[in-house]
Amino acid sequence: METPRLAAPLELKATRTFADGLLLELIDALRRTPAGGLFALEGPTLALADELEAWSRMTGNVIVSRTHEGDSTRWVIRHGAPGASSASAVQREERRLGARLWLYTNFDCNLSCDYCCVRSSPTASRRALGLEAITKIAAEAPALGVRDIFVTGGEPMLLDDIAEILRVLSQAAPVTVLTNGALLKGARKEEIVALDRSRIKLQISLDSPDPGLHDLHRGRGTWERALRGADAMIAAGFRVRLAATLSTDDEERRFVAFLDDRGVASEDRVIRRVALRGLARDGVALARVDMMPEITITAEGVFWHPVGAEDSDLLLTREIFPLAKAFEIAERAAAEERKHGDALQSVFHCA
Repeated sequence: METPRLAAPLELKATRTFADGLLLELIDALRRTPAGGLFALEGPTLALADELEAWSRMTGNVIVSRTHEGDSTRWVIRHGAPGASSASAVQREERRLGARLWLYTNFDCNLSCDYCCVRSSPTASRRALGLEAITKIAAEAPALGVRDIFVTGGEPMLLDDIAEILRVLSQAAPVTVLTNGALLKGARKEEIVALDRSRIKLQISLDSPDPGLHDLHRGRGTWERALRGADAMIAAGFRVRLAATLSTDDEERRFVAFLDDRGVASEDRVIRRVALRGLARDGVALARVDMMPEITITAEGVFWHPVGAEDSDLLLTREIFPLAKAFEIAERAAAEERKHGDALQSVFHCA
């Protein structure tokens, strides 16, 4: 698994090492890069990797991507913290590791959102986690302190057995299922309506009060279908949260006003910036150090955070079971980050 190449406005070729002048080139690159902006450095892995990692930690500049080709590596470095326009995207928060568990039930989707952080689409491979593995996770999770389970994709409502998946998980912990809302109709809706409303809530993606802006990113007619799905599930007695993925402060202000007009409670609002991962071509460049770990399980292993559940830099282990061992690996990784004295932990809200 290799993280795809991340674009950067400034590209540098390392012809020197830290011993003979690379530091001056890095300082010059920082002068040419705005706060929160990116630049790339390509050079020999063995000669640069360890010292570049140490330099980034000491200076507060974050390596957000590494791609390898032969003996060479291309590092993408963020100048300081995420940009000011993303101030509401990350917040300080204390949370015990493992209290929230994320499950990617699948990666295929009925929509093709242009900023999907895990590259889901109608043509994406399903890579289903599967009911058997999910049942085993549900059996092991409570003893590990899991208090909330988040089900995401892809689009979970594409799965024929999604109702059984949610029923099994809801017996282990309260469940929030993330969906675009378009499939909450007909037989699928009736299956979900039959589930325990006290243990299951829905989080429906709605990016704007403006149907045109929402549909621009997610596809024609998707705003109307999302709102119709949300209203249908509220009418059926479910708690529904509305989640927006936004690019600017102005978009956020307009969305907050829309939620105010609808009387949506503060705890049922999720507002986050576009993450520069997956299909996104612009957004908040996030590295592991920026994100409080939220153990995330897919068919391919255990990841640091749901926003990068397809990227090699956030992969913790390929082995899901025993779940206790996977949790131990996550805890060791978090302890390693804390040991370096980085600005852990912030929350990039997915839910």
